[in-house]
Amino acid sequence: MYHKIGPKEAYMVRSKANFEKDLDRLYRLGYRPVTLEEYSQNRMPLPRGASPVVLTFDDSDPTQFRLKPDGSIDPNCFVGVWAKFAKKYPDFPVKGTFFILPNGPFGQSKLAAKKLEMLRGWGSEIGSHTMTHTALNTLTDAKVSWELGASYEYIAKLGFTARSFATPYGIAPKNRTLLKRATWNGRTYGYENIVLAGSSPAPSPLSRKLDRTRIPRVKAYGGELGINDWLTKMKQGKPKPYVQP
Repeated sequence: MYHKIGPKEAYMVRSKANFEKDLDRLYRLGYRPVTLEEYSQNRMPLPRGASPVVLTFDDSDPTQFRLKPDGSIDPNCFVGVWAKFAKKYPDFPVKGTFFILPNGPFGQSKLAAKKLEMLRGWGSEIGSHTMTHTALNTLTDAKVSWELGASYEYIAKLGFTARSFATPYGIAPKNRTLLKRATWNGRTYGYENIVLAGSSPAPSPLSRKLDRTRIPRVKAYGGELGINDWLTKMKQGKPKPYVQP
C-alpha cells in the first residue's frame, strides 16, 4: 500500500530510493505484478513458479503519476520509477491498482485522460476511494451511498469500471452491507473487492480464509509489519507465499 513518494521517508511517504529497493527485492524473490481484480478472481497471468504481488496506490496523489511539459514521465514519481524498472525487467510491468479520488486524478487535470490511457495500456486497474476521503463510519447511510455511487460514476466517465474499493483510513461504514449494495440516484452500486489499510499479506486466492470484502494489505514502510518485515518473513516461509502452479 503506497500513498506518496519523495526524496525522504516520512509518514505515508516512501522514498524514491526505497521504492526502487522494493521493486528490486520483489523481483528477485520471484514476485510479479497483478491487479487486485486478477488476484481476487484467481485469473492471474503469471508464469509458472512466480508469486503474485498487488501494488496498490491510494489517493491518486500527484507524486504517483506526473507528466513533464514535454509529455515524458517524471522520473521521480511512482510510475516513473516503476517504468524505468520495467524497461530493464519487462516481466515486471507497470501493472497496479490505483484507488483514485476526483482530484484530476493525479493532479494535472488536463492530462488525466492521457495518464489513464497509459495506465490502461500497461494493464493497471482503477478502483474507487470515495469522493471526499471521509471516514465512512462518521456518515449517514445516505451519505455513504453517495460516496460510493458518485465515485463509481466518476470513474465510469473516465472510461473504467470500478470493481475494487479502498475504504478511507481502512474504516468501513457502520452499515457494512452498503459496500456491496448501496442505492444512489436511483441506481444500485457495489464493489467486489474491498481492501483494508493493513497489516498483513492477503491469503491465497484459493484459500477459504479469503474474504473479498476485507482484503488486508501490507504498508510500504520499513517498520514492523511493513513491506521489508513481511518479505523477510515470507522468504523464511512464515507464511509461505502463493506460487503459480
